[in-house]
Amino acid sequence: MAERTLAIMLRSVLGGAVLIALLIFSLGTALVVGLHGRGLGALNNADWSAIKFTLWQASLSASLSIAMAIPVARALARQSFPGRQALITLLGAPFILPVIVGVLGLLAVFGRAGWISAALDWAGFANLSIYGAPGVILAHVFFNLPLVTRLLLQAWMAIPAERFRVAESLGAAPWAYFRLIEGPMLRSTVPGAFLLVFLLCLTSFVVALAVGGGPRATTIELAIYQAFRLDFDLGKAASLALVQFLICGTASLLAFLVPLPQTNGLGLDRVLQRLDGRRHRLWDGFWISIAVAFLVLPLGAVLFRGLRHLLELPPQILAASVTSLTIAIISTALCLAMALSLSLAFARRGALARSLAEATGILGLASSPLVVGTGLFVLIFPYAQPMAFALPITASVNAMMALPFALRVLMPAVQETYGDYLHLRMSLGMGRWIWAKRILGPRLRRPIGFSAGLAAALSMGDIGVIALFADPDLQTLPLMLYRLMGAYRMDQAAATAVVLVVQSLFLFWMFDRGGRRHAAFG
Repeated sequence: MAERTLAIMLRSVLGGAVLIALLIFSLGTALVVGLHGRGLGALNNADWSAIKFTLWQASLSASLSIAMAIPVARALARQSFPGRQALITLLGAPFILPVIVGVLGLLAVFGRAGWISAALDWAGFANLSIYGAPGVILAHVFFNLPLVTRLLLQAWMAIPAERFRVAESLGAAPWAYFRLIEGPMLRSTVPGAFLLVFLLCLTSFVVALAVGGGPRATTIELAIYQAFRLDFDLGKAASLALVQFLICGTASLLAFLVPLPQTNGLGLDRVLQRLDGRRHRLWDGFWISIAVAFLVLPLGAVLFRGLRHLLELPPQILAASVTSLTIAIISTALCLAMALSLSLAFARRGALARSLAEATGILGLASSPLVVGTGLFVLIFPYAQPMAFALPITASVNAMMALPFALRVLMPAVQETYGDYLHLRMSLGMGRWIWAKRILGPRLRRPIGFSAGLAAALSMGDIGVIALFADPDLQTLPLMLYRLMGAYRMDQAAATAVVLVVQSLFLFWMFDRGGRRHAAFG
């Protein structure tokens, strides 16, 4: 009994310590930013234009992502064809793909020297230019369309198959299908998906850095970066960071308050079969083809160009790879330690405690990397050289950014394991080490492996905080790729992108495969 009480106290202490650390890292840095800012009155017209553009592009990007994802998800839900499962798996690739690589791929297809511009030039038309607002929105749709499609597809597949059978037997028209069956599902799913994409677009620094800029296409985070790097105006950067925190915090709160999608009614849990799919085969095939081309062509363009120029890689590639891998591994370890501590401490408690833990994890998204980086820079600068802390700060912030996703995976797994096996443990008088080795560990290996792979891949592709703290001699693979693009050394940039993609996917596969290989029940 004393041993069990001690274990519970230890979990509570660790979970509480993680909560306090997250609050200090997020709200604490936001408070520092607020104290060092000069207030909203110090913002000039260009700053307010950046705020307006940030809100406008996030709203438009989220709307376009939703509008395109609905027909794609509907087509995947009602059509069955060879390679369908592989295509659904492919939809998850852009989420773990380094953002700078995706931007390079979009430039290779839609840029002035891209494939489409070459075809337009051959036909006698003007070349395309996606720099500015069109590029920012295009990139956001590219990265968020697969995510929204997966969310909507999951909701579509959760509709009881019996509803479609009844509608088909009654000879329902397509509009009746949508109004009575699909429409209610979309009304419960789309608001949450919109808020999630809106929040991701608010904190998408790399996209704005690579294809944005200029008076009409500067986001708040890009303005913060410019205030640091170009003007070294910490007061202005702090004021902008405070605005960013307030906007992202409001969006995060709304996203957290929106209930998870639910399907009303009970079914027999049959595999969803859409007998009306034959009538829409051509239309569905069109949308699936558009989605595949939109996702595959940019990635194919990068890989095709990069593989041809692998021998032209810059000599700093090895040092940059080691730095990126070191940051990713440290970040993954920190993220797992925090996620496991919070899950073990709060999964068995009431819904309010679990919501508190998840809400605290979401603070990382609300703060955004540049807001946290701004606060830490302001704190460190009077006492030490912030550049010396670039690696540990980058690893810590990356861990905090990946924490919400890890919690979403680990918290339900821990809760389910305790719910299914806790009474068995108590009846057998099982010690905590046997419990961890025989019951808890095997059932958490799979979600731990997936969470670790996701955290490592996200960290590998990050350019946020490292862009603020890194001196010119410090290189990570994404930072090197961006600098090569800025110097118009596109062949070397494509080759570096291949290395970055391979390392990111390898880390994800290694952790995820390791979790699945040793997990209970395969």
